[in-house]
Parts: sequence; structure tokens; C-alpha cells
Amino acid sequence: MFKIIDKNGARLHRHLRQKSKIHGTASRPRVSVFRSNRQIYAQIVDDDARKTLAEANSQKMGLTDGATKEGATKVGAELAKKAKELGITEIVFDRSGYIYHGRVQALADAMRQGGLKF
Repeated sequence: MFKIIDKNGARLHRHLRQKSKIHGTASRPRVSVFRSNRQIYAQIVDDDARKTLAEANSQKMGLTDGATKEGATKVGAELAKKAKELGITEIVFDRSGYIYHGRVQALADAMRQGGLKF
């Protein structure tokens, strides 16, 4: 296990605790979120097949505001659009131990507005 000595150690501890309960399937894949200081990344994963179905991140989109709520909203909308193209309507949201607040919440809200249910 991780020794909790800083904020990231605490996040990793929460992530491992959640990971045992969250699982993506072909009919309801998992959306995994990673948030860095400058960018935000999200990907749709089928855990049964161990494949990434779609991904979107602020770096590849060329956003200069990847560390803001507006950037996270753009990434969420892009990921929702890619999911619709694949015929995905329901997902499982894996926040990776991050608190559901700020950029993570903005990403999730944009995916909901794009038509994804979770």
C-alpha cells in the first residue's frame, strides 16, 4: 500500500479503494480522468477487453486553458462527441481519487450535456 505522506499519496489511496468497485464493460465502459497542473486527460476504457475506446485531452486539442474549468468543459464535450460516434450512451465515471469538484466536475457536467448517462 501507499504511505500517505502528501496530497498525491492520499489521492492514490482513494483511487485504489475505488478501483476495486468500479469496472467498465463493453455495454457500459469506464471513463478514467487524470488531472495534472497544466492539462486534463480523459479516456473511455473497456476493462473486460482491456482496450481504450476513445480519448480526449487538453494537450492534443491544443488548448492553452487546459488547467481551467473551461478547458475541462471542452475536453468533456469532445469525449462525449467521440462516445456518441461509437454508440456509447452509458458510462461509469472513474474520478481516479480526485475530489468531485472544479475541473473534474466541469468535465463530468460537459459529458452529461453531451448525452452520456452515469
